[in-house]
Parts: sequence; structure tokens; C-alpha cells
Amino acid sequence: MSRTVSEQKRTWTTGTAPGIFPLLGHAIAFYRRPLACLNSLPAHGDLVEIRLGPQRAWMVCHPELTHEVLMDPHTFDKGGPLYDRLGKLMGDGLVTCRQPTHRDKRRLLQPAFRPSHVGAYADLITEEAEAVCETWPAGRTVPVTEAMMGLTTRVISRVLLSDSLDDTTAAAVRDCLTDVVRGLFVRTVVPIDALFRLPTPANRRYRRALTRLHAIIDTVITERRRGADRDDVLGTLLAATRGDGGAPAITEQEVHDHLITLLLTGAETQALCLAAAFSLLARHPEAERRLHAELDSVLGEGRRPGPDDLPRLVHTRCVVSETLRHSSPGWLFTRVTTRETELAGCRLPAGAAVLYSPYLLHHDPVTFPEPERFDPDRWLPGLPTVEQRRAMMPFSAGGRKCLGDEFAMVEAVLALATIAGRRRLRHLPGYVERPPRPGITMGPRALVMACETRSSAAGAPRPSTSRTAGEHRVDNA
Repeated sequence: MSRTVSEQKRTWTTGTAPGIFPLLGHAIAFYRRPLACLNSLPAHGDLVEIRLGPQRAWMVCHPELTHEVLMDPHTFDKGGPLYDRLGKLMGDGLVTCRQPTHRDKRRLLQPAFRPSHVGAYADLITEEAEAVCETWPAGRTVPVTEAMMGLTTRVISRVLLSDSLDDTTAAAVRDCLTDVVRGLFVRTVVPIDALFRLPTPANRRYRRALTRLHAIIDTVITERRRGADRDDVLGTLLAATRGDGGAPAITEQEVHDHLITLLLTGAETQALCLAAAFSLLARHPEAERRLHAELDSVLGEGRRPGPDDLPRLVHTRCVVSETLRHSSPGWLFTRVTTRETELAGCRLPAGAAVLYSPYLLHHDPVTFPEPERFDPDRWLPGLPTVEQRRAMMPFSAGGRKCLGDEFAMVEAVLALATIAGRRRLRHLPGYVERPPRPGITMGPRALVMACETRSSAAGAPRPSTSRTAGEHRVDNA
């Protein structure tokens, strides 16, 4: 109670970030060293003015101030440089739509992602994760990020479209999404359209990927209309175009926009979360040892996890939660003011861009001591403080919180449990952790690791010392 009162009486500080370049503003710093740039901002205030190209914007640097923004979506609506760019990709989907239409769109899609429904996807998730293991021979190097992107693309496409995508088309969707996400970030921090009309290789690659992705979705919708109804998200959307259920009918374009939105948000972030988890576990052998011990205890010799196992996979979920804190794929988001308003004592005009960063909040040393340390125990039941829970927002907060947050957690826990129960991934000799490449999402985009078959999964004893677990070698399993 006393803390709540003190927060209400807090005097917020505001400032302006130094190092503004003519025309480009802070875009160079954000592109070259995005995390270092973010980490430098709280020293200038709780609300810091920056420049994205020639445009003024304000970065929120305190968790309580961030909640003030996210809990008032009518004043701080989806918008700003990020969502302006995403809107050209996703159209008027659930992520990019403005607040007046959000409730109806969410109500339409929510049933597919309710917790009671998520359990039905467990077999689908573990089946796809097991298929990944079968393609990873022991004693070889494996492209972890690429494989995780393939896994999450297949999972979300089956949730949305059942079996409408064959393996070749699913791989094409995966590649398109990868190219699009990379191209979106630079278009956000340097919102100067003329630069992206130039016929550079990167611009051509981005436009090709965008065109191909839209064409694939249009083809799937056309083919589905010729066939029988299916019990998936596309089936729900097509029923909504007919006005089934008494609600106003949605348009054909809305069907397309929803599918693009859910594909993009359901594949890239999940893939990077899983890749980051494997990378972090390889660098923290004690956390990995405890994960393996839990999997061996709960699942025995290679059994696939199911929905009934989720309450017992406590450490596995802690690993996922700490990965989302330490290496959150969604690291930077924008809002736009719908009217003139006051934030942290600063008057903002209508149309002002307001930014917040889960990465910045998750790495605040006041809220999370030793923020760079990977420690899954932070999330053991009963340990997180109220302040930590409020600052932890990998899926945002408020009325615009991610529709599929629980689905994302279940997918990550089940996929991690399935793969880690069968395979052990080690960093290659000479591995050096490098700053992540910036994109709309953040994470290890080209991670390659050495693959071992876990001996315990085959029923044989395995060494459990920290030294053995941390060695960078490949066993002849």
C-alpha cells in the first residue's frame, strides 16, 4: 500500500538523449548498437525524447510509466513508426488495428487461443518438435535458428490453416517471414520512404518476400473456399465472412490481414525464444542439468510431454520465462497519442510517438538484480516480487496484450521439453557471444550448434557434473 502511494506521488524526470544526427536522428545508434543505445537512455530521465529520422519520439524508461501508457489504449493507441510499417504488411489485422475496432477483432479470434483450447494443440506441438529431433543426427552441427523457425512456422500454420501448407510452401513462408522481419526494423528507425524505393539488393529482397507471402496466403484462402469447412482459424474467419453467428460479416481483406498477422507474430518471436533458450542453457550448465533432471523425472525415457505434464514442468517453464526476460524477442514497441495529453509531467501533442522496450524494463538492475545473469530460479513459484511481475511484459500488458500469450508459453515449454529430452546442444569451439542483430524482433538469427543424443533419454546413465555439462564437445553417442 505504501509503495503504491509513493509511486503515485513520484516526481518523474524527463530529458533528451544526446547524439542527434541531422536528418537521421538516433537511427544510426539504434541500428548499430541498439541495446547499448537503449541502456543509455534511463540516465537522461524516466521519459526521454529521441529522434527517429527527423521525427520526435519519447521513450518510456520506467515500468510504472510504461503501465500508465499500456493501460490507457484510448489515449496511447497502436501506432507510431513501428506500426505504420507493420500496417503495410499486416493491413488492418489485430496487432495493427486502432482501438475502436480492436474489441470486435479480438472477440472473433480469441476462442482459438483460450487456455482451455490451447491444450488441444499439445500433440501438434510435440509432434513437430520430435520431427526436428529426427533430422538432427548426433555428432553433427545443426542450424538451430533455422530449425526453430521451421518448427514454429509449421505449428502456427497448422493452427491457422490445418494441413493447407505442404513442406515446401511452409519453408517458403519461413524464409519470407525471416526476410520481412529483417527489413522492417530499418524502415522503423529510419522512416524515410525514399530510401526504400531505391533498387538495392536488400530492398528487392524485402519486396520479393512480401509479395510471395501475400500470394501464398491468397492461394490458401482461394483453395479452402473450394473445399469443405475446417475447424481451424481460417475456417472461423471464412464463417465470419458469411456473418455466421449473427455478428456483422467481415471482409475478404480482413481474412487475409488476420492470417498474415498471426503467421508473423506466431512464428518469428517463438523461434527466437527457443533458439535463445538453447544458447543460454549451453552457457549455463547448472540450469541445463536441472532441466534435464526434471525432464527425466517427469517424462521418463523419451516420452513426449502432454498437457497434463505442464504443471509438473516447473523448471522448464522457469527456463522459458527467464529466456523471455533475458533475451525477449519483442524488444521495442511504439504507441501514438490520440489527443494532446500529459505523460510524466511532459505535454505531448496529438500524434506523438511513444516507445517502450521490454528489454529495457527486463534489464533494470533495480527491479532485476544482476540483470545480465541467466537465472531461471527467479521465476520459481512464490519468488517473483510484485515489481518484477509488473516489469515483466514480453507479451505487453493491458487490453492490447498479446492474444496468444498462453499459447506461446505452452508451445515454448512443450517444444523445449521435447527437444531437450532427446538432444543436447553445445556451442561450437571458439564460440563468442555477439551482440544481437537488430530487427523488429531480437535474438540469435543464425545460431549453429553441435548436437548430441542425450544418453539419459535412451535409458543409460549420464554424467551430471557442471564441468561435464559445460564442455564444448560432441560425444559419439
